[in-house]
Amino acid sequence: MSEGIMKRIQEQAAYWAQSSARFVEDSVVEQIGNMGREAIDSLSYGVIKLDDEGRILLYNKFEAEKAGVAVAEAEGKLFFSQIAPCTNNAIFLGSFQKGVGEGQMDLIFPYTFTYKMKPTPVKVHLFRKAGTSENWVFIKW
Repeated sequence: MSEGIMKRIQEQAAYWAQSSARFVEDSVVEQIGNMGREAIDSLSYGVIKLDDEGRILLYNKFEAEKAGVAVAEAEGKLFFSQIAPCTNNAIFLGSFQKGVGEGQMDLIFPYTFTYKMKPTPVKVHLFRKAGTSENWVFIKW
C-alpha cells in the first residue's frame, strides 16, 4: 500500500476514533480478551477474533446473524478470503496487516460490505492491544 493511501487512512482513522463513530465501550475493548463466548455473544455488534494470518478464532452470534454466515461455518476459515472476500483490499486487509506488523492497532473506519448481500454500510473497529497476539474486529451494522 502506498504511503499516501496509508496516511489518508490514518488521518480518517484519527477522525473516526474521536467522533461518535466509536461504538465499542472502552471497557469492552480493554477486557475483550478475558471475556467468555457467552458474554461476547451478548454484545449488540459483530465481534470476530482473528489470528495474525486472518484465520477466524471466534465469530459471535450477532455477526453470524447479520452476515448470514453460521458460527460453525466461519470459525477456522480465513476471514479476508473465505468469509468476507470484499475485505481483501488495501483499506481493510492492509490496515489489519499493518497493525499486526506493528504489534498494535486501534483503527475505526466506515466500510461497505458487498459479498453475498446488497451493499451494506458498516463501521469497523480493528483492535490489537499492544503486547498481545489477539486481533479483534468489531462491526457495527
